[in-house]
Amino acid sequence: MGKIGLGLAALGRPEYINIRTDESIDKSKEAFKRNTFKVLDVAYQQGVRYFDTAPSYGLGEKFLFDWNELRKHPDARLGTKWGYTYVANWELGYQGAHEIKEHSIEKLKEQWEVSKQLLPALEIYQIHSATLESGVLENQEVLDKLMQIKKLTGVKIGMTSSGPNQPTIIRKALKISIDGEVLFDSFQATYNILEQSCFDILLEAKTKGKFILVKEALANGRVFKNKSFKHYNPLYDQLQKLSIKYDVGPDAIALRFCMDTLNPDIVLSGAANITELQQNLKAERFKLK
Repeated sequence: MGKIGLGLAALGRPEYINIRTDESIDKSKEAFKRNTFKVLDVAYQQGVRYFDTAPSYGLGEKFLFDWNELRKHPDARLGTKWGYTYVANWELGYQGAHEIKEHSIEKLKEQWEVSKQLLPALEIYQIHSATLESGVLENQEVLDKLMQIKKLTGVKIGMTSSGPNQPTIIRKALKISIDGEVLFDSFQATYNILEQSCFDILLEAKTKGKFILVKEALANGRVFKNKSFKHYNPLYDQLQKLSIKYDVGPDAIALRFCMDTLNPDIVLSGAANITELQQNLKAERFKLK
């Protein structure tokens, strides 16, 4: 099994972070499900075993559940999250936020009732984008419930993070224990060529045996040459040289950078189709020298 996992954020809902400019793309739920199954199948065939979703990824969690029930791969490992609700309801051109954050005990209980259907393939259950502002790491009811889930099911309890306070929030989570038992087993963090603020704390977490996942390895697409980011031109030039040297795209270079510098357990691909996935998976073929 390789280090690349597949996240379903771009597969489970339309009009997400990845902007689709091709208006010929069928944005129906049925078309998205067909595409998701195709991408999941190719990913599995090419060695991907970890698949990551969330309730806020539109129908991503449902698609993954249906695929897993149909394929019944005994070694497929799934991860999901709680804390965000998808509210755009597949309305194209939806005005306003497509997802709403809520780190309450009520939201945890509500979303767990759905997410637990992924058992026994569910390996990691995560707080979606834990922040200092949400107060989720001080909410004893939430922490107790997560510990209960951990003990009853054996799943790893994790959290995802992003933004400038990643090191602080991860360090805080590492210290949380209930009745002498450490709560958090995994950390999914934003780490890439342009964002390395959590490097030291993730290395520390690794030394403590935590499962480390990297998200946004492509910096939300900023690793691809873009005229709007002229200040990145020196980076684009270097990525181009490396792409030629290793005969891969800048996406594979960016993913490999995460693997070689941090050595996480999983680096997530956010591929929206088979072509993107296959380009991403080329990162498994080489090491940066």
